[in-house]
Amino acid sequence: MEKEKNFLHAVENRRTRYALTDRSPVSDDKIEEIIRFAVKCAPSAFNSQGARLAVLFGAKHHAFWRLTKEALQKIVPPENFSATQEKLASFDDARGTILYFEDWATVEGLQQKFPAYKDNFPIWAYQSNGMVEFIIWAALAEAGLGASLQHYNPLVDEAVRREFGVPESWKLIAQMPFGAPYAPAEQKDFISLDERVKILK
Repeated sequence: MEKEKNFLHAVENRRTRYALTDRSPVSDDKIEEIIRFAVKCAPSAFNSQGARLAVLFGAKHHAFWRLTKEALQKIVPPENFSATQEKLASFDDARGTILYFEDWATVEGLQQKFPAYKDNFPIWAYQSNGMVEFIIWAALAEAGLGASLQHYNPLVDEAVRREFGVPESWKLIAQMPFGAPYAPAEQKDFISLDERVKILK
């Protein structure tokens, strides 16, 4: 029962946190350990294990948000860019960033091997990647770190590939800046569970 309570607490404790610092209550080695554990243990369709991650610290972390800013400057009108720049600066202030990818060569290989499920493999890949993201997010929260999930792909895909040398087959899914939070999570409203869950007996 205690293990169940601990797990549910981790689920509840995971929240979107934008107000982050570059400090951390745990070492970078511990963060890496959490991430590796999540990637290893997350389920995937046909045990395909297609999730790929790049964990950015220091100069690499700042480089990602610099290239994201440069990409957005090309499409956001100058008169509207100040709010965008402020948001990006808050991510850049964090301890690090996790880039989540899915190896599309794995997806395509499964499509060829099991053509009857061809249309489902991309869906299952996204589901599996989402589980990796959630496990890491909840575990970081339990370690005292805040995080948020961002989606600047596909706008930054080519720049990421050039900057960090990731393989062509790695499809960027999401980005997660993380660090010690300096403000509480915002209030969250919940829709009635009776509208969302049906119990059928």
